Amino acid sequence: MSTAKKRKTVLDPWGTTIVEDYNRLYEEFGIQPFKSLLSEMPNPGMYMRRGVIFGHRDFELVLNSMKSREKFAVMSGIKPTGEFHLGTLMTAREIIYFQQQGATAFYCIADIEAYEDNKIPFEKSEKIAVGNVADLLALGFDPERGCIYRQYKEQRVRDLAVLFGRGVTLATMKAIYGERNIGLYLSALVQAGDILMPQLKDFDGPKPTVVPVGVDQDAHLRLTRDLASKFRRKFNFISPSSTYHKIMKGLDGSPKMAKRSPMSYFTLHEKPESIAKKISYAFTGGRPTVEEQRKLGGVPEICPVYEICMYHFVEDDDDIVRVYHDCKSGKLLCGEHKAQTTEIVLNFVREHQLKRRKFIDKAREILQVN
Repeated sequence: MSTAKKRKTVLDPWGTTIVEDYNRLYEEFGIQPFKSLLSEMPNPGMYMRRGVIFGHRDFELVLNSMKSREKFAVMSGIKPTGEFHLGTLMTAREIIYFQQQGATAFYCIADIEAYEDNKIPFEKSEKIAVGNVADLLALGFDPERGCIYRQYKEQRVRDLAVLFGRGVTLATMKAIYGERNIGLYLSALVQAGDILMPQLKDFDGPKPTVVPVGVDQDAHLRLTRDLASKFRRKFNFISPSSTYHKIMKGLDGSPKMAKRSPMSYFTLHEKPESIAKKISYAFTGGRPTVEEQRKLGGVPEICPVYEICMYHFVEDDDDIVRVYHDCKSGKLLCGEHKAQTTEIVLNFVREHQLKRRKFIDKAREILQVN
């Protein structure tokens, strides 16, 4: 067995997480495959149908509530460090999906984490959050059936974090997160408060709650599930459920989109010409020449252009299957697919930016920002 295969996967919410084999996560972290639940879903979302959501923890609790139309909640959020990108778009759409299936939705502006991890002052993150919330509303989040809040301003979350501090030791935090500064450990306790706040009596709790996140955030779920058990007698907490989506490849061919590599990603607030340039220069699964592409076909499995279509911008399943087979057969060339993708993406971005502008005042009102 090679050294690479022996190496354990590290899921780091504050660092770089690269997953070579998602199947290994089932054994290494106890994450459960989502595919086995797909046939039971009343109305499976696009990410579920396409295997982008690949794993879960105790999602059966939420699934039973969905099928019986009983109360449940969905909770996730954003770290306000900049404009919406494709990773935050995915989480936002998952929250909106569950809200549309009947969940009470909670969307957290993780400004404490942004301060502790990224040194962003609360005054700055407040301004960034206005745009982030406007993005969320433009995508379809219904504020009348949900709760949008800032960690720094939500006293219930902070109170829970203080209580949870008695439920963990420094050794436990090191075992879960590694050696970190105390501020990051504090932000982890705050996030546990975020995840469990929907179960307070103030929000008609306790109730099953699902947290849709990227798999790199699993450490927070493991900590929170342990705390829910320790504080069950006091709050009657139900262990939170979670769904995990895959990490997107960078447009430049890197294993993960990253802000330190501007050509690896784009934001929803970026200028159309900038987005078009990044797609045109993107890595593909194509062959060196047109002749080879026609003869051998492309490799959509490693192509980030195909991936952004499959994850986000081609909603019809039949269309994405057709693109896959056209690529594999050599019928669709990379330049042609890039041109098609650019048009689809820019149409979405232009429409989204128009909607977003209309929601800026509403976002300010929700966040109580002048």
